[in-house]
Amino acid sequence: MTTPQTPSGTAGRPTALWRAFLVSSGVFLAGWALCWVNAYVVNDDLPNACGDVRRQSFPPEVACASADGTLSGTNAGWLVALFFASLVVSVLLMSMLAALAAVRRK
Repeated sequence: MTTPQTPSGTAGRPTALWRAFLVSSGVFLAGWALCWVNAYVVNDDLPNACGDVRRQSFPPEVACASADGTLSGTNAGWLVALFFASLVVSVLLMSMLAALAAVRRK
């Protein structure tokens, strides 16, 4: 009696496209978590000590604007860039995966 052969390749394993999507989604979620922690844990008492509080919801940010125009409590520029870049990459990869799945169904 012979055992049935399974197709070779990536059956049951994620492809490189799926891995890239998972990594970029993980980076996006980690960036969002870091922004949230900075806004609502590190700068928790910032509104009590500041007259002009500026809040941003996406990515989360709570900043204090002083009279000379400087901001304190903002997220790091590299973190915001990483946040938005990983979001764009995740959306593009998800659309590619959806298109690939639609083509394979035909």
